[in-house]
Amino acid sequence: MGFVQEVVRPGAALYTDEGGAYRGGIPYDHETVNHKAGEYVRGQVHTQGIESFWSMLKRAHKGTFHQISDKHLQRYVDEFVGRHRVRDRNTLDQMYDVLARSAGKRLLYRDLIGQK
Repeated sequence: MGFVQEVVRPGAALYTDEGGAYRGGIPYDHETVNHKAGEYVRGQVHTQGIESFWSMLKRAHKGTFHQISDKHLQRYVDEFVGRHRVRDRNTLDQMYDVLARSAGKRLLYRDLIGQK
């Protein structure tokens, strides 16, 4: 619960499944879908977006990155947040976006491998 309160903005609507971890004490507009009863979507209430995101991140871990260190975990998550946000755009637009965001930024090798 502490993590949810730390990362979710006040006033946000929170949509989850019926998991017990979310019961009681959530200070948000909180609605659930009951997967056990075969309910996966009710109007805007669903968990498909976050499940799609985690699925994409897990596929990358198993298929491409194999080893994700704690030190760089946030970088990997940030990369996939970016990918998720542009998933509906065509490939050329995505490439332009990557180039535009890269201008003036670099990650030096010494910073990549340096200790925390």
